[in-house]
Amino acid sequence: MSFKWDRVQVWSVEVPDEPGSAAAKLAFLAQAGANLEYVEMQRLSDKSGYGIVYVAPVTGPTQVRAAKSAGFIEASSPVVRRIEGDNEAGLAHRLTQQWSMAGINLHGLTMTAVGHKFVGYATFDSVADANRAAQILADLGTASA
Repeated sequence: MSFKWDRVQVWSVEVPDEPGSAAAKLAFLAQAGANLEYVEMQRLSDKSGYGIVYVAPVTGPTQVRAAKSAGFIEASSPVVRRIEGDNEAGLAHRLTQQWSMAGINLHGLTMTAVGHKFVGYATFDSVADANRAAQILADLGTASA
């Protein structure tokens, strides 16, 4: 089994927790031709009445200008990695179990299977955790080959 593991530079913006606020921010990127592969939204637990929107990728000067015009900034946290590969039963369990045994605490994980392939986004608290997770992923791929 082989995996593809990519760094994802995420951009974020705070929005009021009300209908249409995220759509208004995303409109800037859509008008600039952004083809977003990663969109995450959540309420802010420490700031009542607000949420945060994370997006990626933002590429090229036109999209960067649009993102900045909408108030997006390049986010340093969480650290996001895109994973894709062959899907098989129990993969999410084996992967998260190995990361857990290495003491890596996930910030978040989303995995979706389509046919025999999967794609996922793992978020980590630090670059060091993401790098350790990458090595474990590589070892899993080698072990099942």
